Amino acid sequence: MNKDAINMGRRSIVKAAAATAATAATTGLIPGLQAAVYAAGSDKPEKEEVRIGFIPLTDCASVVMASVLGFDKKYGVKIVPTKEASWAGVRDKLVNGELDMAHVLYGLIYGVHLGLGGPKKDMAVLMALNNNGQAITLSKALADKGAVDGPSLAKLMAKEKREYTFAGTFPTGTHAMWMHYWLAAAGINPLSGAKLITVPPPQMVANMRVGNMDGFCVGEPWNHRAIMDGIGITANTTQDIWKDHPEKVLGTTADFVKKYPNTARAVMMAVLEAGRWIDASLQNKMKMAETVADKSYVNTSVDAINQRILGRYQNGLGKTWDDPNHMKFFNDGAVNFPYLSDGMWFLTQHKRWGLLKAHPDYLAVAKQINQIDLYREAASAMKISVPKDVMRTSKLIDGVVWDGKDPAKYAEGFRIKAGVAA
Repeated sequence: MNKDAINMGRRSIVKAAAATAATAATTGLIPGLQAAVYAAGSDKPEKEEVRIGFIPLTDCASVVMASVLGFDKKYGVKIVPTKEASWAGVRDKLVNGELDMAHVLYGLIYGVHLGLGGPKKDMAVLMALNNNGQAITLSKALADKGAVDGPSLAKLMAKEKREYTFAGTFPTGTHAMWMHYWLAAAGINPLSGAKLITVPPPQMVANMRVGNMDGFCVGEPWNHRAIMDGIGITANTTQDIWKDHPEKVLGTTADFVKKYPNTARAVMMAVLEAGRWIDASLQNKMKMAETVADKSYVNTSVDAINQRILGRYQNGLGKTWDDPNHMKFFNDGAVNFPYLSDGMWFLTQHKRWGLLKAHPDYLAVAKQINQIDLYREAASAMKISVPKDVMRTSKLIDGVVWDGKDPAKYAEGFRIKAGVAA
């Protein structure tokens, strides 16, 4: 099939998806009438055009599809997705107001709020955008020597001593924390036993190809892309590290929420509806993959996205499996609630690895950042169920349980941490 035909096919898919959404809005399949009334009264958005930054990753999809399918217009706003080159760029543009909101790393928002390694500004998490769907990739060169998971990597590193380099995408972000946690769970001190560098997501595969790192943690599609290109293998998915873990969030500044609360809520509703649409069917997921693969968004081939978004995994070593805990954008609303314990977990890891020198007031910080009340308003208007408890309990890959009840004790309880050799 030639390029023009492919482009025509993609445009047809997007038009068909938009038509489906419009039909649903008028037939009552989604709460279009209620939303229109909701946006027209005293809750009318104060700011109708909203610039939302995103990084080329599969999990930008609910923001992109909210715009492409016109869910934003239904709620009285126009989402303008803006493609950014790096998480540092997203941070700076949020802080200086060039961006109104962003598809952004959970830990980045918390890091900026506390002034960790960059500008300090009061920030806000409006909602979670997705759970799961990232991975740890090791180079094919390591895999050829038997390093295919954490324990075998630790064995090889003990045997063949040299400087081993691993990459995350931002110092306080999710991928850096997943990489640190995964290495430590295997007995490798990520501070003293390895070198950790920062690389923007779209540049991960190219950097591994030229030998700049031995492994990386990043969102899809770049882990699967490394397998397709024959340069890396998937050692673990991040859902192996923490099932249904928090990942990207819809983030903004506290000032924006104070000045434009109705706008924030309207955008949340549009993005919630887009997430619900994506998770509603395999067909919708395939349409989403076709859309976000375009050069305007992720800029990769559709087949780099559409397997793992359906939970169809391969590790680059001949193993294939179906993972029910793949990337999810809605999951009957379970994905999107901004649990206080999720934000607090990132703070515990920032303390564990020396980014925070002293224990913060974990709960107070999370309450400042996570917009629980605003989320409840948006979800209630859409008849989306909301959990009663603002905390949740999870067991991670090392068997340690996180429940948010005693974050300082949790942060101090790890054998491998800043200031302690492995």
